[in-house]
Amino acid sequence: MKKTKDLFIILFGIVLILVGFYLIKVIEDPHNNLRTLPYLCIGLGCGLFGNGLGEYLSKKSIENNPKLAKQIEIDTKDERNVMIGNMAKAKGFDMMLYVYAALLLTFSLMGTSFNILIPMVIAYLFVVGYSIYYRSKIEKTF
Repeated sequence: MKKTKDLFIILFGIVLILVGFYLIKVIEDPHNNLRTLPYLCIGLGCGLFGNGLGEYLSKKSIENNPKLAKQIEIDTKDERNVMIGNMAKAKGFDMMLYVYAALLLTFSLMGTSFNILIPMVIAYLFVVGYSIYYRSKIEKTF
């Protein structure tokens, strides 16, 4: 069942890539309304294709080697590896906050339109608020 899902994702990615290339050739929009749609299809298709192919090849390589499958399962569920992964995510999140804040400041000093800045600020505040919410929720359990 899982292989069928991966193959479907691969096929859907290829279809999106082909649709994107087709739209590049066909669309002649004088008002530029659909200018980004073909490139969005290509990008999304490439992501789906790569993800599906990676999952399929990973499952295919593990299929004939139960010893390797057991070792991978142990490694992914190991408490030390989980802790290292969580610490790496936390460091990445901390860095993202500073980089994103600097990027917002740079865009605002460049005089970028409010139509671009306001959604970015809302997204930034949503991420920070989400972090604060879960921090307080986790602290209540300890």
